[in-house]
Amino acid sequence: METVDMNSVSLKRPRSEDDVANADEIKRQKISEKSKTGNDSGQSVESVTEQPDKSLLEDTKNEIIPNEESEEQEDEELEDSDEDGDPESFADMMKHGLTESDVGITKFVSSHKGFSGILKERYSDFVVHEIGKDGRVSHLDDFSVPVDDEDPSEETFTVLSDEDKQRLEELQLLKNKETSVAIEVIEDTKEKRTIIHQAVKSLFPGLETKTEDRDGKKYIIAYHAAGKKALANPRKHSWPKSRGSYCHFVLYKENKDTMDAINVLSKFLRVKPNIFSYMGTKDKRAITVQEIAVLRITAQRLAHLNKCLMNFKLGNFSYKNHPLKLGELQGNHFTVVLRNITGTDDQIEQAMHSLREIGFINYYGMQRFGTTAVPTYQIGRAILQNNWNEVMDLILKPRPGAEKGYLVKCREEWAKTKDPAAALKKLPVKRCVEGQLLRGLLKYGMKNIISAFGIIPRNNRLMYIHSYQSYVWNNMVSKRIEEYGLRAVPGDLTLKGATAVHIEEGDVDDYTIHDVVMPLPGFDVIYPKHKIGEAFKEMLVADNLDINNMRHKIRDYSLSGAYRKIIIRPQNVNWEVVAYDDPRIPLFTTDLDKLEGKPLPVLPTDGKFRALKMEFSLPPSTYATMAIREVLKMDTSIKNQTQLNTTWLR
Repeated sequence: METVDMNSVSLKRPRSEDDVANADEIKRQKISEKSKTGNDSGQSVESVTEQPDKSLLEDTKNEIIPNEESEEQEDEELEDSDEDGDPESFADMMKHGLTESDVGITKFVSSHKGFSGILKERYSDFVVHEIGKDGRVSHLDDFSVPVDDEDPSEETFTVLSDEDKQRLEELQLLKNKETSVAIEVIEDTKEKRTIIHQAVKSLFPGLETKTEDRDGKKYIIAYHAAGKKALANPRKHSWPKSRGSYCHFVLYKENKDTMDAINVLSKFLRVKPNIFSYMGTKDKRAITVQEIAVLRITAQRLAHLNKCLMNFKLGNFSYKNHPLKLGELQGNHFTVVLRNITGTDDQIEQAMHSLREIGFINYYGMQRFGTTAVPTYQIGRAILQNNWNEVMDLILKPRPGAEKGYLVKCREEWAKTKDPAAALKKLPVKRCVEGQLLRGLLKYGMKNIISAFGIIPRNNRLMYIHSYQSYVWNNMVSKRIEEYGLRAVPGDLTLKGATAVHIEEGDVDDYTIHDVVMPLPGFDVIYPKHKIGEAFKEMLVADNLDINNMRHKIRDYSLSGAYRKIIIRPQNVNWEVVAYDDPRIPLFTTDLDKLEGKPLPVLPTDGKFRALKMEFSLPPSTYATMAIREVLKMDTSIKNQTQLNTTWLR
């Protein structure tokens, strides 16, 4: 089962224009550039994005279409500039969004009375620490670099002028017609020439250097060793044999998802993103700490990035002989603040005891199903039905609700003309799914939608059918709990190792609800032997699908299925209720706070507001928002939260 990030949908309220005006105060920009600011007070994220040096802040996305660099830059500017607008208009648009009941999320396991609270009012209220396969929780607590005689001197990073770096980068990325760049050696000595050679080769992978005499002056000439193939490949011959090929490090990031972070790191290092590996993707609107591995990039180069990246820190460097593999983690540890809570102390105690002792229903969270009026599971269902006209229509047709203006115009053009070229002209952001599909239709024609759809990156395509599986699973689990409650019953499924078996009448007392699993529909799973097994078949029949034939004529869309526990009991559950007056102050210290020696603010004993600080650990592929839903007994959908919180804002 794929690793799921737990971000996207939060219970945070949308911000009014006044809130936006005060964003510098409300968003704590932790990772300040001390060498530029001269202090550690920090800048806000918003103030950083207004800096003239845009190269520091390019917010690249996961899927990048080759040879479209200017288009990518334009896309980023458009995506970053689009604001939600005022809360009332946003809430009005979100009337067309999904609620939990739309995707089968209807049950709770606890008996306490629910209460309200605001999640992710500030992104620093949601902190995620990765738990590695050895059970160790990732922390950023060491900036030191492993000492290595093979590393270039610190002067390597400063010997080249900004103009030299610009010309070398353009040469490296083949952005101009030059076949080489000549750098004059001022104060010519052998040592100086050696440092320049090292600087070019280490900072611009794929370039080679040689020394030439020109008019009595010494020049270092940089050139491509093997033409285009040499672009940004790790330099095998310059890496010491005694050192592990992979530099592992801890990445601390704020308000950025994992792939965005890796794209930014790769741009700064001038390497391809695919030389990075990681165990799981992490939330965007959060502070997250996770392990990353990168092939043949020194800890020294990585540590140098701490001086120029505004919302990341890298540390805890070590060299190893292996990369990291997706899914190779035990889970994540969450530290969450729910602000402005209304529950009594008794309600909170009951809720948290229930979370610790019983757990929560392991629903797929709202972010699994998209935020627009066309849920991702509907597109997944059409793919499984082999109804490609419907797939195309669902992705491209006009839809009500919250969307960026250029998408609305693109959809209107498509509805009017069914001309992919005309619709594409309305779409400045070409890397979105709509742009990719339109480009596919332009390339393959309207009669070959399958190939056109295939232009969309594989992970994005599979997201749709996984969303449909999740939709079925949520609905079936709600039916199972409604029908049989919180106990194991004959006909339920449980896992023996990796194999699912039915619980028999004589063995039922040996199992609890925590042992019960439910299948995600597919060709390689079995189903419960009670009413829910039939309910699976009925649901798929209603969707014109055959539960006994989940193989698709296109192999990528064949579903093998999987098993998922229906109740998850979090580990390491702790909580505390605190009072506070100022919503802008943090209520706990982060790894970076500790490294910088920042004390926790002194909180009043009798503040205007109350917050619930909670900690818990979850296995991979589970949603923290569903654990919080169980505590609050609140609908976590954007639709519900924006309407509730717009009223609160008024």
